Parts: sequence; structure tokens; C-alpha cells
Amino acid sequence: MLSMLKKLGPGLLFAGAAIGVSHLVQSTRAGADFGLGLLWALLLVNLFKYPFFQFGPRYASATGESLLEGYHKLGKGILIAYFVLSLATMFTIQTAVTIVTAGLANSLFGDISVLNFGIDGISSIEIWTVIILLICLLILFLGKYRTLDKLIKVIIIVLTISTLVAVCFAFVEFDKPISLVQILPENPTEIAFLIAFMGWMPAPLDISVWHSIWAIEKKKDEGVFSPKTALLDFNIGFLGAIILGFAFVCLGYFIMFGNGNTFSDKAAIFSNQLIDLYTKSLGDWAYIIIGIAAFTTMFSTTITTLDASPRAMTKSLEILSNEPKKNGYLHWILILAIGTIFIFFALASEMGLLIKIATILSFITAPFYAIINYKLISSKHTPKDWRPSIGLHVLSWSGIAFLVGFSIWYLSFL
Repeated sequence: MLSMLKKLGPGLLFAGAAIGVSHLVQSTRAGADFGLGLLWALLLVNLFKYPFFQFGPRYASATGESLLEGYHKLGKGILIAYFVLSLATMFTIQTAVTIVTAGLANSLFGDISVLNFGIDGISSIEIWTVIILLICLLILFLGKYRTLDKLIKVIIIVLTISTLVAVCFAFVEFDKPISLVQILPENPTEIAFLIAFMGWMPAPLDISVWHSIWAIEKKKDEGVFSPKTALLDFNIGFLGAIILGFAFVCLGYFIMFGNGNTFSDKAAIFSNQLIDLYTKSLGDWAYIIIGIAAFTTMFSTTITTLDASPRAMTKSLEILSNEPKKNGYLHWILILAIGTIFIFFALASEMGLLIKIATILSFITAPFYAIINYKLISSKHTPKDWRPSIGLHVLSWSGIAFLVGFSIWYLSFL
């Protein structure tokens, strides 16, 4: 068991990045507002995104290079498009996940606005944001990939156990008939939520690029990371993300559906509402379980996204300029951290808006990543033995049609 766990890594980092806002915020809200009525969306979007996520570790382990090198082989313009899209979204994504993490830290560990460092008007949430980013930076600077690889295994285990325990107790306390009637949203507000829900479920498709980079780092760290092991590692992480997505939908359904509660767009209020609703329904004893589940969910996303975007941006520039960027990772991670703090201080009260923008952008750009990942894995640049099977080809075509169709459907309502 321990030897198997040691072999795993990038797939769990994928799960850590995926299991965040999409689960704690969006899935919980899906359950609270629609009951189990959006399970069709959860299952379909996971099914149709599956091949495009899988192509990341498949390509990296089969070729020894990340998807970014592959994009460059398909055409310099594709890599430039990736770089521009990432630059346009990375700060919003990092800010969105960090805001929620800071709100939970404030709810769980207390108000620390007394530590205002002589700056008038600074709030506890803002201080927690800086502290969390500094902790993540310290871990990533000192431990690099190896520490992140080990830390995420502990986080995912704690997250999974605490979440499933909470679901079990919520189910026991649920005293209404369970309805599996599926719902297709009709008005613009509900459709916007549906697209946002699917945008980050289980994650934005550009995480496939991050996964390929982590797979290369794993191979450097371990010496051996075969395609077979890489796919097993990915499948475990992907399945875990689906299970926990379903778990958070159930938590929202069992505890919040039909009670008339609405969630605040402010991080501190949202976090208190979330934990208070759980503890009022399950009892004060559930506070620690829900708190651990919620905080580990968001901390794992915060640290993995903070690591991955700088790696991807540095690698992209190295490929485009055909020269190594000394301290490129350091420069980009500091740029991302500072940019996150700047956006947060400017838009701290607009958590809901930030999350909506980030998730909708992720869904609308998903067809781009789906098409280029499929084109790359099916091309001469991938060893023949590791190109998709007939089944994966069919699923990929279906997935591209699904993502393009839903994007057009959403845009038609704007």
C-alpha cells in the first residue's frame, strides 16, 4: 500500500487542484439550489472532459516532454495562444481560490484583524490571504516538487475521509424522500450557474498542461514514471475528484436544499454561513469535521495552483525564446502572489463575481484545450503505442461537440 502511494503523485496533485471551488462552492450550491437535479451535468462533464485531462500525463510519460512542447510542435501560434489565455486567467483563478481559503481560515482560526501592522482599515480576511500565500510560498520555495508531492498525499487523505464522514452523518439526519428528478435550467441566471458549475468540474481543462509538467517533475524525482503508472495515477486522482464532487452535491442537498438560505458573495460571511449551516443541521460536534474538510479542500487548490501556473508560464517562455529562464519559476510565482494580493484588496467584496468570471472563462476556453490536446495525442508527435484507442477517439469527438455546443448555448443567452 505504501509503495503504491509513493508511486502516485501528479494524479493526486491534479485532484488537489481540482477539488476546490468547483466542489466546496459550486457543488454545494448545486445541491442547495437544485437538489440532486444537476447530477446529469456533473457526470456528463466529467465523462466528456476525461480524455482531454488524460492526454496530459499520457503524452508526458510517453514522450518525456510536457504538453507545452507538444503545442509548440503543432505550431508556435498555439503555444502563444495558450500563454495569452493563461496570463488572462491565472490571476483571477488564484484570487478566487485564495479568497475562499482565507475566509475559511478566518472562520476556523479566528479574527486576526488586530495584526493590522499599523495599516488602517485592513481586515482579518486580507491578513489571512497574505499569511496563506506566504505559507504556500515557503513550502514551495524550500521543499519544491518533492515536498508538494508528499504534502498533497496527506491533504487528499484527510480531505477524503472528513468529507465522506460528513456526508454519511448528513444522510443519516436527512428525513425527506430522496428525489433523483433531473433539472435542465431555463432562465439566464440558472444557465449561467450551470456553465460555471461545469466550467470547473472537476477542473479547468488547462490543468492538463499542469499535470503534464508535474508528470515530468515526478519522473525527474523518481527516475521512472512509465505511461502505465502515469495513467493509473491519473485515473485514481480523477475518480477521487468525481466522488468528492458528488459528495459535496449531497452535502448541499441533505443540509441546505429547500431551507431558503442564500449564500453571501463575501468570503468571510460565506465561510461562516457554510460551516454554521452544517453544524446547525448535524450538531456542534460536526464543526471540526466540516472545518477540516472545507479548509483542506481549498488549501490544496491554493497551493497547487500557485505552483502550477508559474511552472507553465516559465516553460512556455523558455520554449518560445529557445533559452532557459534562470529563476523563471521564482519570478512568476512572486508575480502571481503579488497580483493575487492586489486583485484581492481591490475586489475583496466581490468573491462571487470573481468565481463566476473565472469559472465561465474556463468553460468557454475548454473547447480550445480539448481540440489541441486531441490533435497532439493523435499526431505523429505521440508514439504510436500511446495514441488513443477507437473508444477514446469516439469519446473525444463527443466531448468536443459537447463543450462547443454548451459554450454556444451559453453565449446565445448573453
